[in-house]
Amino acid sequence: MLDQSVRAFLDEVRFASVATINPDGSPQQTVLWYELQGEEIMMNTARGRVKDRNLRRDPRISFCLEDGYRYLTLMGTCVLIGAQATAQDDIRRLAIRYHGIEQGERMSRDQFQQQERVTMRMSIERISAHGF
Repeated sequence: MLDQSVRAFLDEVRFASVATINPDGSPQQTVLWYELQGEEIMMNTARGRVKDRNLRRDPRISFCLEDGYRYLTLMGTCVLIGAQATAQDDIRRLAIRYHGIEQGERMSRDQFQQQERVTMRMSIERISAHGF
């Protein structure tokens, strides 16, 4: 489904802009860390945040990355994983991806392990790629 140029773009360390749907139908946007895993996007959040609550009610999500005029929008649905062993391992992996081993481990230990975390696994159902 993902061609090599899109996959390479997703593999670079970038921040994703993610939109979920509020109860009144309006969009809610946030910036997140992510990791491409096969044909899915893995993200993670603290339990109870707006995106967590929105995705529990409506699993549809939009995901966007940009690099100037080259950008990628993915649309799909999310499955939420609340098992703490999985969610903590995933946020640790993301912290290391974005901050390196030493700082990532410290963030995991000092910050994220104090929170109840949720992994969001996005199935990619539509792709809109520009400039590739």
